[in-house]
Amino acid sequence: MENNSSFQRSLTLLDGALLVIGSMIGSGIFIVSADIARTVGSAGWLIVVWLISGFITLAAALSYGELSGMFPKAGGQYVYLREAFGKLYGFLYGWSFFAVIQTGTIAAVGVAFAKFTGYLVPSLGEDNILIGQATGFHITAAQLLGIGVIVLLTFINTSGVKNGKWIQFIFTFTKIAAMAALVIFGFVLVKNNSVWHGNWDTAWMAKKISVTPGMITHEGLPAMALVVAMCVSMVGALFSSDAWNNVTFIAGEIKRPERNIGLSLFIGTLVVTILYVSMNLMYLNVMSISEIANAPSDRVAVAASLKIFGSVGTILIALMIMVSTFGCNNGLILSGARVYYTMANDGLFLPAAKKLNKKGVPAAALWMQCIWASALCLSGKYGDLLDFIIFTVLIFYILTIASIFKLRKTKPDMPRPYKAFGYPVIPLVYILLASFICLVLLRYKPAYTWPGLIIVLAGVPIYYFLEKKGKTNE
Repeated sequence: MENNSSFQRSLTLLDGALLVIGSMIGSGIFIVSADIARTVGSAGWLIVVWLISGFITLAAALSYGELSGMFPKAGGQYVYLREAFGKLYGFLYGWSFFAVIQTGTIAAVGVAFAKFTGYLVPSLGEDNILIGQATGFHITAAQLLGIGVIVLLTFINTSGVKNGKWIQFIFTFTKIAAMAALVIFGFVLVKNNSVWHGNWDTAWMAKKISVTPGMITHEGLPAMALVVAMCVSMVGALFSSDAWNNVTFIAGEIKRPERNIGLSLFIGTLVVTILYVSMNLMYLNVMSISEIANAPSDRVAVAASLKIFGSVGTILIALMIMVSTFGCNNGLILSGARVYYTMANDGLFLPAAKKLNKKGVPAAALWMQCIWASALCLSGKYGDLLDFIIFTVLIFYILTIASIFKLRKTKPDMPRPYKAFGYPVIPLVYILLASFICLVLLRYKPAYTWPGLIIVLAGVPIYYFLEKKGKTNE
């Protein structure tokens, strides 16, 4: 493998913003509103959950601008944690990133693409079991198609960043246009004012909606229960808004990174927040809150599209989600490998990952990521792992935002082309909000928290083994 010594700065501000948008929008916005509706039970609180999640994401993105300007190099969050708190913290993030966060997301998004392809071609769906039986370990056509998409996008990205850039450009613009069109048609073609007014007449009457075969029941939520319900609801909304930081991983390939990464984060997260809130307003225009909560298999967008377009709606949404997930996975695959590249250069990952091929991309790191994400596809456990890790994702975000305060004390003279917007208020608000959500999850959703912590802590002995091995080889 021919080795280039450094990345080529060939990506513009537009490329960065599209990577943020494309990586954030996968399949979550089309699904998770059903669970949020069941948990908070009213139109007003449904929108508030999405607004708070958008604010939290935007606050974090604005804070990351300072860090990206200080360290305009490949690796992003791994580098920020390493510089602020030491190599162990950086490694624990990188370990979790490779073990579950990035690869698990790639697997989940790949299979989501395949599941909706199965709407159009049933033989490619999850109901077509190729190996094993439904009651035990099995491999479906959807899993193999998901792997096929991951392999294809990995191959394309090994042939140069420009190829991945054009896929991101085409698919992200397509998904933005499709979502905007769906919102517009949802208001123009559906004139059932009774549904809209019915949702907003009881907008602030929070309740838990229970859905059982043939029956939907409502149970009012007192104030404290509402706070807990909103924090729990935000898991889905925040996960749907995650991966916004992927642009920081490719800082070594962004032109004028000290300016363009911060702007990319702001533009991308703002656009996605507006799209997500608009989508939920459209859902509320065409369906009652109970219908949203009762959407078959939680496919809210499919249920809404059937109301708007009739039977052809299922096909339209399937195509939209296929475009969305394909573009999302391209962004995840392109950016994730840069973290392993930087870790390898620190002696904390497989040595082959630190090599760039003749096209100036970390091809070996891309294929390592591909192999593990494919294994997670076959395991069928990527969904469980993502549930476990969302808590620790928030912990790492909190630590990363806290590093702004730490670095201002330990490295006050370091150039900061861009300073965190609203410092210290906005970064501190983010830390407090995210910490509160974590505490609620620890108390009320232990199944979502302790397993994730165990995965992270499993990296501690690996780190010390690699450190000892590195010193031995010196």
